[in-house]
Amino acid sequence: MSAKGRILVVDDHVEMGRMLQEPLADEGYEVELATGGAEAIRLVRTRPFDAVLSDLRMEQVDGFDVLAATRAVDPEVPVLLMTAFGGVESAVEAMRRGAWHYFTKPFRLDEVLIYLRRALEERRLRAENRALRQAAGGSSGLGALVGRGTSMRGLYELIEHVAHSGAPVLLRGESGSGKELVARALHSEGPRAAEPFVAVNCTALPHALLESELFGHVKGAFTGATTARRGLFVEADKGTLFLDEIGDMPSELQAKLLRVLEDGEVRAVGADASRTVEVRIVAATHQDLEARVREGRFRADLFYRLNVVTLRIPPLRERREDIPLLVEHFTTRARARNPRSRVTGFSPEVVAALGTMPWPGNVRELENLVERLVVLVPRETVELADLRLHAPTASPEAHPLGLAQEGLWSLRQLESEYISWVVTRCGGNKTRAAELLGIDVSTIHRREREKGSGNSPR
Repeated sequence: MSAKGRILVVDDHVEMGRMLQEPLADEGYEVELATGGAEAIRLVRTRPFDAVLSDLRMEQVDGFDVLAATRAVDPEVPVLLMTAFGGVESAVEAMRRGAWHYFTKPFRLDEVLIYLRRALEERRLRAENRALRQAAGGSSGLGALVGRGTSMRGLYELIEHVAHSGAPVLLRGESGSGKELVARALHSEGPRAAEPFVAVNCTALPHALLESELFGHVKGAFTGATTARRGLFVEADKGTLFLDEIGDMPSELQAKLLRVLEDGEVRAVGADASRTVEVRIVAATHQDLEARVREGRFRADLFYRLNVVTLRIPPLRERREDIPLLVEHFTTRARARNPRSRVTGFSPEVVAALGTMPWPGNVRELENLVERLVVLVPRETVELADLRLHAPTASPEAHPLGLAQEGLWSLRQLESEYISWVVTRCGGNKTRAAELLGIDVSTIHRREREKGSGNSPR
């Protein structure tokens, strides 16, 4: 099979099919020609293809039929449709049915090549992402985490190691870095996977409501308590309770939480007796808990009970090599939520620009930006002009290394960030990046390990 990919060209006008077949073969693709929709369907059902280029209007069996048959065999094979009967309705219908792109004849060969390369690259990234998820634990748990860089691989290993323990886990990381996804992975990868996973944000509710939410209440315990509530600890019995932003929990509730951790018993508000629960606690914070302990705002004894195992979630600026994969992942999700969108991908220039931005909101900020662009951009490919128009505050030109909010950096850390930036601009090709930088590729790997371990000096 061709290293570039195996392509099926479908057109009931043989001359038109050959006009695509020959130049694609010259570009290094292995190309097979089908002279009608029925033949194309037979081929996609019997042979693997990396992409399909099909005419839309054909007698008896048309391009929509080819599209449906291809997606039935493998929904991730990109299908690019061509027609001389261009129109908005046909384009919208093609995209609605799952076409990757839509060409109106006459079209330029270089345009076909560009979009074919992008379609194959998107498919490659999706396949690589799926393989990483399967290697990390399938479609749930670790499979929900996206990343292939050094820091994320290290985190995967720690999750696998810690998941089977019942010890409390403290997740530390900036807002938007994916702490709840890690908490869910810890639950799904361990022996409690079949039991409940219950999450609560300790800053989302006022003190009185949070106490009732966590520990439950009996009927009549307070004004408005017209029915009893068992509470999240009881709901999570035998499973996992995820306490997000634990650093902001009121001190009175900290004491009650400590008693549950020590005794395994929970007493509902207004109740006369306690109830035994067996719950694994995973807590998360973006706060400096040691500082809050020194300030008297967080109980030292609770901190030590929670801080049995600590996992640090790296901020996005420390895993820039994952940005192309994250963009592909979020684009797929955004397209599923917005089926009328015409966006099928981001240009390499946009992906490179995203890799240079500071991302104070981390992965959540990137996901929100990707969805905004998928919703607002009225064409298949998001370009730099779209990024400037719809995200003017996220200007990659202003801070090419994302230093705007980082304060003063050491020369070594600045050098490390620049290496990451060059790797991103080279599409993750570390060998090419090393050539441009005039360094050995082992230096790039070493700097990535330093960043992943948090040892890069500031």
